[in-house]
Amino acid sequence: MKCAESLRTQAYFDGEVDAMSAAEIERHAEHCPECSALLQDLQQTRTAIRRDLAHDRAPSELRARITRALDQETAVKSERRSFGWGQSTWRTRAFWVGAFGGIGSAAVAATVAFLLLSPSLDNSMLDGLAAAHVRSLMPSHLIDVASTDQHTVKPWFAGHADVSPVVADFAQAGYRLIGGRADYLERQRSAVVVYQHGAHVINVFSWAAQRTLPKNTTRNGYRMAFWKDRDLEYCAVSDTGWAELMGLVRLLQELGARDAQE
Repeated sequence: MKCAESLRTQAYFDGEVDAMSAAEIERHAEHCPECSALLQDLQQTRTAIRRDLAHDRAPSELRARITRALDQETAVKSERRSFGWGQSTWRTRAFWVGAFGGIGSAAVAATVAFLLLSPSLDNSMLDGLAAAHVRSLMPSHLIDVASTDQHTVKPWFAGHADVSPVVADFAQAGYRLIGGRADYLERQRSAVVVYQHGAHVINVFSWAAQRTLPKNTTRNGYRMAFWKDRDLEYCAVSDTGWAELMGLVRLLQELGARDAQE
């Protein structure tokens, strides 16, 4: 019998659940062989489609039909805007029009279904950060090295992460350093510096620079602020307000700039 959580597990894989539901599903998958296997199968399918689909030019008739279908969504988009819903239609139109010029007709159906249901590369990063942040909020997952002393936290990363980030305690400004941990992100051991701001936890992820960063955004109710400092990329994640989150970002950027001048 299929697990009752299988549909929610698929929704989790597609990034369609909120943070609390994501945490519940992750805990469930840890103890459910069926859902764990489902997640693995979905990931393998996504990887295979991205890797193995042949590229060829789609028939002009098919491209015209897709363009007409996108045009017909204009009214739907306008209605969604009036209710404050997402605004994805025109953001993605240019992608669809260009992408179908290079997809083989034999693979079009599979590609359409996959791309409609799968996150983009940027979305993959955002999903990974959101999931890592949610995991950290579970008991005993937030901190590997607990300390308010930057001279304890920063050296710890040398043996546990692939990067050495900017670390400082900004308690006087309201951002108390409480420790750090290592997390797997962007195919490397990311360094995560953890701050407490009032009742909120702020995770500051860092990894070796390798591609263009997404813009600041909100994912599953968590705000994400991105920036680059020399050969490292950073993302601060929290459910605190934008003003509070950007306050910490500015402090870290200023410290990074000073370190670069020394």
